[in-house]
Amino acid sequence: MNDETMLMTWFAPAERAPESELVLQAQYFAEWNSLRAILDAVPDVVMVLNRHRQLVYCNEALLRLLQIEHRSSLIGLRPGEVLQCVHSVETVGGCGTTEFCRACGGTRAIVNSQQGQRTVEECCVLVQAGGAVEALDLRVWASPLDYRDEPFTIFTIVDIRDEKRRAALEQVFFHDVLNLVGALQGAMHLMALRVSEADTTSLDRIRDIVRYLAEEIKAQRDLMSAENNQYVIEPEVITSLQLLRELCVTYRQHYVAMGREIYLAPDAVDVELVTDVNLIRRVISNMLKNALEAIPVGEMVTLGCQMVGGQVQFWVQNPGVIPREVQLQLFQRSFSTKGARRGLGTYSMKLLSERYLQGTVTFISTAEMGTRFAATYPRTLQS
Repeated sequence: MNDETMLMTWFAPAERAPESELVLQAQYFAEWNSLRAILDAVPDVVMVLNRHRQLVYCNEALLRLLQIEHRSSLIGLRPGEVLQCVHSVETVGGCGTTEFCRACGGTRAIVNSQQGQRTVEECCVLVQAGGAVEALDLRVWASPLDYRDEPFTIFTIVDIRDEKRRAALEQVFFHDVLNLVGALQGAMHLMALRVSEADTTSLDRIRDIVRYLAEEIKAQRDLMSAENNQYVIEPEVITSLQLLRELCVTYRQHYVAMGREIYLAPDAVDVELVTDVNLIRRVISNMLKNALEAIPVGEMVTLGCQMVGGQVQFWVQNPGVIPREVQLQLFQRSFSTKGARRGLGTYSMKLLSERYLQGTVTFISTAEMGTRFAATYPRTLQS
């Protein structure tokens, strides 16, 4: 409580505009036809709030969400009261004034917008729905708007429950599947101690397949983390030839290389890098796999490394030619020449290189030289 005339609050001011002010403000926006048309064309919920965080206008998306016909019943309410947040009735001041509101991303975003900052937040709101309490996961945007010499906030809400649930399921899935693969690898190690020498070749082949499976699962997990800006860079020291030799050994045993040759260029330079070895290995692995998949049995893929402008460039080349219509769509997330639900290879190469490794990925494909993909990186990854 700031003084005897003010309502008690734990966070945002509790005071509200008088009825006459609300009516006038609601009329401002009801008569602003161009803004109304724009807001009603937006599929997400949009509210216009006054300086007391009270709704003075909303778009049709909110009316559809609440299954009501007229805006008039919402004028003067705050966002939590509109959505029937369980905490909005705990104090006289309503939404934004309880202790819980201090942790609410929605209220924080609105308060920041009133200080001139465009803000994006996430918040989990517990709402009353049909006599039961339901949790809403929301992403909210709050942007300041000055109109008729008065401050307002454009407040936008998107339901991200599906996104949150998918992320949780993905995390559980990758954790559980990798645990199963780990258990399988442990069981195979015990089997290796007991099998005869004649059976070791078959067991080694199974062991390689399980290792490839584990690597593919981790690659998909890391790609999802990278897309969501959640991947944590871990720089290590490695030399370029060490990396290329490891990949040659690995992929000469891989099923995509059956009947095909992998050749390490003799003039490949050997330089030391400080980078995220896990990610750079994934990028070059994808280049190598794509090159092997693109050629017939009996052909050869060459990989190498050179210095370009003080940076390290890894390249992979095969004799094939990419059709022009395919070249125009490379690096798109869902495009693939390999059928439905494929197409993450070149996309992930570009995403990981540019967003995390401070590098670039390019390609050249002509009838004269074949196809060469190149990934160029700084020798030391900057924090």
